[in-house]
Amino acid sequence: MKRAWNPAVRLLATRSLRTHRKAWAAVFAAVAVTSALLGALALAAGSVGLGHARVERYAAAPVVVAGDQEVSWTTDPPVSEPTTVSAGLTERVRIPSAAVDVLREVPGVRAAVPDDTFVVRGTGAGTPAETYTGRSWEAASLAPYKLLDGREPRKAAEVVVGAGSGAGAGVRVGETVAGRTVVGVADGPAALYVTAPEARRLAGHPGAVDAVGVLAEPGVPVDTLHARVRAALDRAGLKDTASGQPLRALTGDGRGGVEYLAAPPARTQLLELLAAVSGTVLLIAVLVLSSLVAQALGQRGAERDLLLAVGATPRQVRAAAGREVTRVAGAAAVLGAVAAVPAFLVAWSMLRARTGVVPEGLVLPTPPWLFAAALIVAAALVVGLARLVVLFSTRRAGRQGPGRARRVGGLVLLALGAGAAVTATTQGGEAAGAAAGAATVTLVSGCALLGPWIARGAMRILDGAFRRLGGAPGRLTAAGAAAHSRRLGAALTPVVLVTAFALVQLTAGSTMVREAEAQARSATTADLAVAGTTAEQVRRTPGVTAATDVLRSTVVLARTQAGTPRLDRLPVLGVDAGGLKGTLDPGVVAGDLAGLAGRGTVAVGADMAGSLDVRPGSTVALRLGDGTEKRLRVVAVYARSLALGEFLLPKAELAPHMTDPYPARVLAAKGDAPSDAARSGSAVVPEQVTTAGAELNGIVSAAVLTAIGALTVLSVLSTLALIGAGRRGELALLTQVGASAGQVRRMLGLEAGFLTATGLLLGGVVAALPLTAFAWALTGGLPYLPPAQAALLAGTVVVTVVAGVFLPVSGRRLRR
Repeated sequence: MKRAWNPAVRLLATRSLRTHRKAWAAVFAAVAVTSALLGALALAAGSVGLGHARVERYAAAPVVVAGDQEVSWTTDPPVSEPTTVSAGLTERVRIPSAAVDVLREVPGVRAAVPDDTFVVRGTGAGTPAETYTGRSWEAASLAPYKLLDGREPRKAAEVVVGAGSGAGAGVRVGETVAGRTVVGVADGPAALYVTAPEARRLAGHPGAVDAVGVLAEPGVPVDTLHARVRAALDRAGLKDTASGQPLRALTGDGRGGVEYLAAPPARTQLLELLAAVSGTVLLIAVLVLSSLVAQALGQRGAERDLLLAVGATPRQVRAAAGREVTRVAGAAAVLGAVAAVPAFLVAWSMLRARTGVVPEGLVLPTPPWLFAAALIVAAALVVGLARLVVLFSTRRAGRQGPGRARRVGGLVLLALGAGAAVTATTQGGEAAGAAAGAATVTLVSGCALLGPWIARGAMRILDGAFRRLGGAPGRLTAAGAAAHSRRLGAALTPVVLVTAFALVQLTAGSTMVREAEAQARSATTADLAVAGTTAEQVRRTPGVTAATDVLRSTVVLARTQAGTPRLDRLPVLGVDAGGLKGTLDPGVVAGDLAGLAGRGTVAVGADMAGSLDVRPGSTVALRLGDGTEKRLRVVAVYARSLALGEFLLPKAELAPHMTDPYPARVLAAKGDAPSDAARSGSAVVPEQVTTAGAELNGIVSAAVLTAIGALTVLSVLSTLALIGAGRRGELALLTQVGASAGQVRRMLGLEAGFLTATGLLLGGVVAALPLTAFAWALTGGLPYLPPAQAALLAGTVVVTVVAGVFLPVSGRRLRR
């Protein structure tokens, strides 16, 4: 049976592909761009997935013992399996000093070297003091870093300077750095090396160390040493000093996370971002490819009916269409995948070239095998999507017009989208954004299914105007729309998609940024901002009436959302309650910030308070930056959480759990009289929290969303070009029965105007519902889009639609 119809299928596919090559060109372009975008995303995800923190300071230590820089939470619901979630910690988790003695007794250990990293501050007078990374000289053997000149430090006031650091560049033995005498210069990165006793004093946490580097005896394999170290730690039962978790023995690339604390959490955040945008790309790719392939096959209905009439079976017709699409999609997918490589490499190199964007120490490798694996997956996925679209587009060969199931499905999706938008009004922050995004995708999908009926309804409204005011071209437009509503709906869908998608992405970001900046300006009431000092020192300055330290850290909140457990790492500020008046105004709506004077207290943002159902007097469980779990009493609820974060803690509560508890800056208020503080302070930048890796995530998100926008614009152009290629016979017939080339052009202009106006209006309505819900939940007001961005969006849609309508049908063809 298979052999009997396979030759016929091959023949049908080959002849059809040759006959309709111009129509397939639009599908080819869309598939190639989709494949390129997915290929670049796959490469980025693969590189980030293989990413790790760089190993520098511990390069010579095969095993490093440190605290667990992840916190975990396990839920055990009564009706399902236990679920464990985890989140990275951004503050140092320290280990007991007793671990050093335990490790020195392990067979095969040549040395166990404790390591503390701390900040050494200079003694600037009247200006912010310079800061340097400090370590003990004995820890330099873990790299190892060797002396280039001079000797090791022997007294508290002596230092060895790393030659590669800002502090060490050009510094000579005998000079003074940070109030200490330079007695040696060593190779290696930025650091000031002091004696071991001085390092313990400056670190400021007696009885604990940051990590212990283990050096092996000659000939001891890493695996053997690791097993012995692990067994010794388990026998000793040592726990970290924060959350009481067992100590970790790290080897290989895992050692880098002990050096660069921000790198692993940033990598995890970037992976989550890439997963989210990849899902968006897949959804849009399904909508774009389904519309294009369905249109390419649908406008050959007469040809398909003829094949069925002369004896071809529906199975043969479907198989021929599938082979045809596979050839087109396969070639386009390969071309797009190949184009993804230079696009990814250029974008990745530009990202790495931007100083401070990629978190320090985060290595993003690109091994050769990654390119082959990622591109094969992307190409196979795109071809599979195209074949899946063919399956649904030809499952009822010979049936014309939209079916009842399509109408019901579209109405159901619209109802679900509206429900998701309503849900967004009851949420806050990220939850509101997620609900609004889900509502947009669902509403656009519903509009895609209901496209023929939407087009028919819109044309009925405009039918009279076209016929009365448009003359012969207007009557031709109305008649064509009535006869080909499915075609018009297919043309309308990508216009709605690009409008709604662009509006949601641009407006949501603009609304959030505008509100956050407004809250930051209102919250920051200080007259001065001073860095490199403390509030205690600033208060001694004549003319200063109030001052507060501002400490920046993170907390981890464990909660269940929509039945799913999650650990959210949130930025927080630590402040002096007594210094807030005249410096920082969070906009208290309940309670009193004076309660933050004591430890064990917290102020909560209004959105978060509503989500957790807490109020002044309630208790909130938080894990601080080093994983220490605290139950804090709520003393106030405040409104300006977009600027200041969801939690405000007393400085005394936050500082002991920070790697460097020195204030990020001091906000001060001064009296009317001129003061020394006015001369030493700087213009006040509004206080606003940021998350680790936020700039990197923002750049990657903007780049990907721009590419998605380009894909949606291309889908408009491709769909209209495909429709135009399929109606050349219709336009030729019009000219043969007496329509002039000018009348046909005016008819096409009216169609372009109809598509533009209807697409912009419908896309605006689709976007307005979730955006209004999102803005109301976030700001209590309406969404905001800068006029320049709105004009750019409208202009892009107009130009794209006009080009898509007129390019396939040139004036020369019409005259001919």
